[in-house]
Amino acid sequence: DEAGKGPAADEKDDDHRRLAEEARLGYQCRHYDENDARFAMPYEWKHCVGMKVGETYEVHWPHSAAGSCGTVNQYQTPFYDGVFCNLDMDTLVTLGAQDIANNVGVQAQVFTIVNDETYYYPDLMRGMVVDGAMGSDIAYYTGSTTGTSRDNTICSQYSPITWQVDRKCHMVSASSFDKMCADMKAQRDDMSDDLYAHGSRVLVADEFAADNGKRLLRA
Repeated sequence: DEAGKGPAADEKDDDHRRLAEEARLGYQCRHYDENDARFAMPYEWKHCVGMKVGETYEVHWPHSAAGSCGTVNQYQTPFYDGVFCNLDMDTLVTLGAQDIANNVGVQAQVFTIVNDETYYYPDLMRGMVVDGAMGSDIAYYTGSTTGTSRDNTICSQYSPITWQVDRKCHMVSASSFDKMCADMKAQRDDMSDDLYAHGSRVLVADEFAADNGKRLLRA
């Protein structure tokens, strides 16, 4: 949120500076503590590109009845390829708003990366973590595909999409993210464009935001 924070960019970290110049920084979690070694101790990344301990990252898991879930083609980059890969172009162009809403959804969860194996989760590739407080407080609403190419002037052509977003921010080990990147490298499709952080879109103006948000608390 607005009060969140993260580490200052290390001028010696070329990857981080490169990404910082190209990727728009979004809101951050409140976990970061510069005096806590978990947020400051560097991690030797083997698979992810330009990631940094102490920073906040949001992970999206698209799901689609028009995709190839459960097959070797389930995970693709860009994700539009994956969620619509079972449709030919003639069918795709006929989809109405409700068709998309009925068939495409996204799970999202926000993490602060720590160098602490206590927070290791081995399978971030497969979907939202549901474990204790993680995945227990969910906001449901309709939105669209996202990214910095969309803003309050240029809308997404893929909408409405059902979003299920964990309302809490969680800590996760750097090794969990690196394992996820390793899993992406192992897919049939080339997912190299998802091995680094993408920019955060401009916050949606109130007049464009859906008014149908719901909250689900899991016991």
